[in-house]
Formats: sequence, C-alpha cells, structure tokens
Amino acid sequence: MLLALNMTLLEKHVHTLSVQIGGRLASSGLETAAAYIESELRSYGYTPQRQTFKIGGHTFSNIEAEIKGTKHPGTVLVFGAHYDTVGDLPGADDNATGVASVLELAQTFARSSPARTVRWVFFTNEEPPYFQSPAMGSYVYAKRCRARHEKIDAMVSIETIGYYTDKPNSQTYPIGFHPGYPDRGNFLGFVADLKSALLLRSALKAFRISTALPAEGVVAPSSIPGIGWSDHWSFWQFGYKALMITDTAPYRYPYYHTAQDTPDKLDWQRFGQAVDGIQGIVRTLAAFGQP
Repeated sequence: MLLALNMTLLEKHVHTLSVQIGGRLASSGLETAAAYIESELRSYGYTPQRQTFKIGGHTFSNIEAEIKGTKHPGTVLVFGAHYDTVGDLPGADDNATGVASVLELAQTFARSSPARTVRWVFFTNEEPPYFQSPAMGSYVYAKRCRARHEKIDAMVSIETIGYYTDKPNSQTYPIGFHPGYPDRGNFLGFVADLKSALLLRSALKAFRISTALPAEGVVAPSSIPGIGWSDHWSFWQFGYKALMITDTAPYRYPYYHTAQDTPDKLDWQRFGQAVDGIQGIVRTLAAFGQP
C-alpha cells in the first residue's frame, strides 16, 4: 500500500486546485487548472493530448493521457474525473478530490505494462449549466469514442471521494433506494446502471481486497436521482458500461456546492485509503500480469 505517499500527493493536488487556483470556470481558473494537470502528467512521462471544443463562445478542453495495452491494445479502460467547479467555488471535494485521485493513479502506473489500454481523462463542463447535456466534456469525449468505434470496456468516474464521517444518521439516500444501507457516511459508494452491474461487482470486489475502507454498491435504473450524477452518465448515452465512485456528495457532505467546500473538511487518511482501493481496481480491470 502507498497510503502515506498518496496522502502527500493528494493534499498537494487538492490544495493547488481548490486554494491556489480556486474556482475553475471558463471565465477564470479553468485553463490554469488544465495547464496544471498537463504539467503533472508530463512530469510522470506522459504526452497528454487535448480534445478542444467550443460552447457559447468559450473554448473548453478534455485532457487525456494513455498507457497502451501490451496484449489487448484495442480494449480501453477510462478512469476519469471532471476538473471544473460549479460557480466560482473552491470545489475541494467536488471535484479536486477526483482530479487528485486520477493524477495519483496516473503517476503510480506511469511505467506499468497493462494488458489492456488505460486512459486517464480529465473532463470539463460536468457542472451546471452543462450538466447532463451534449455540452458536457465527457459527452463530447464519449461521442468521439463511439464515432471512432473504440472498444471502451469500462469507464470509471471518480467523483467527490474525500469526505467521511462516523456520525449516526449522517448518510441519506435518494427516494427509491431499498432499506439496509448504512446510516453513517463512513464508506465509499459504487453506483451503476443495470447494464453495468457486472462491472460494478468486479470493481467492488477488487476495491475491498485492496483497502480496509468500507464500500457499498448499488445497481439501479438511471432514473433514480443521483445514479447518473457525473461523467459516467455520458458514457451510458453511447452504450458503454460505466460506473461512478463517490462519497455520495449531497447525500452526506454538508458543504456540497458551497464556498465551504475547502480542503480542511476532508478526511485525508480515508481519502488515501480510497485511492489505494481504486489502484486495486485499475490492476484488476487492466489485467496486470494476466493473459
């Protein structure tokens, strides 16, 4: 496990994005954040690529870095996070934690040899007013994948994974969830639609083997509130299997989409444990050491 290293790197990335850069909008901060992400990827040995597009007079960019598969290069796994914020807010948990996680994963596996191709993708425009629309960066990206007939075996959206609490009744759920889930927000959530059920089971199993942090999974229709609330939704629109990994955001985090979403609210130790677990997912899905 690389928990101590994870924590140091995660704190650096989250602080840079949410404190030094702050709000990440087209009008301010977004390009600075993109340049930071590219610089980090280059320092790990990648050659990041931009997918640039225009919406409403503004130019936006998704950022991609890739490790080519050694045995099945045409089979692709996408691990992604959005780097924009809602309004001019710091967005420490939403979603500097996701960006920090994908950066840490990219560094950890930079010199690895997975059987399948792995892509680290940083999306723009996940937040309103672009949320669940063709202007989402992930929608633009997934649309291009489909147009190129790319075989995306799985997409994992890493979304708000830094807040945990053991307080009773701190965890709530959308209407439509069956009873029996924990009432304390001390676990990481795995969320998928019905077509992505097998992907969720594989990811959840790999996560639980790799870390002591509790995890819960739910497979449900995308019509239930919260099920499609991130970039995995875009991949569903093009027929790809995808899931979201999350601390459940507004169903737990009292500072969601507020100016108080700052680094001091995060649980760094459990955040590091979460990233350890996601490393296990990468190893399993990318088939390290497998034929």
